[in-house]
Amino acid sequence: MAKLYFKYGAMGSSKTANALITKFNYEERGMKVWLIKPSTDSRDGECTVRSRIGLSAEAQVVPPEMNIEKEFENHVDCDVIIADECQFFTPEQIDQLRNLVNDRNLPVLCFGLRTDFMTRLFPGSSRLFEVADSITEIKTICRCGSKAIVNARIDGEGRVLTEGEQVFLGGNDSYVAMCHRCWKNAIDEQKKSKTEAKK
Repeated sequence: MAKLYFKYGAMGSSKTANALITKFNYEERGMKVWLIKPSTDSRDGECTVRSRIGLSAEAQVVPPEMNIEKEFENHVDCDVIIADECQFFTPEQIDQLRNLVNDRNLPVLCFGLRTDFMTRLFPGSSRLFEVADSITEIKTICRCGSKAIVNARIDGEGRVLTEGEQVFLGGNDSYVAMCHRCWKNAIDEQKKSKTEAKK
């Protein structure tokens, strides 16, 4: 039986590379892959999925208003669906992917972040935690060597930001994966420096 998979990790954990390698593996066996990504992710071009290690592929862009089930029924012939940056899908779109697993016996593999820069679940990720058959963490490490779980947003001087919109696209210049301890310590140190500067 087909399953809905959620493979999540902090930034820099090679989620997109894993998605593209998985696509290659299916295609090597003669299977058709429908690679999709949310329109929110426009960093590497509207229709391109690109990993930090240089792998890339063309994908269909899914805007928030698109019904993925209907798009599949009307336009798509595939054996498996691979979704990158799935945290940006709406909960309704996650349910549509769930329905394709149930009704079409179609494997769906979703790759994305768990939480935002303030450790809050993204809507798409939250729904995947509720309905996915298989949930796997793709691990990466903090600069201290501990497991990284926080997608810390940083400014141009490397300071950790604690305010802003949930969605802000960026790469290594805007985000760094950190363990929770280092993230909290960085915030506390910044607060302490501000307080001392005011004295």
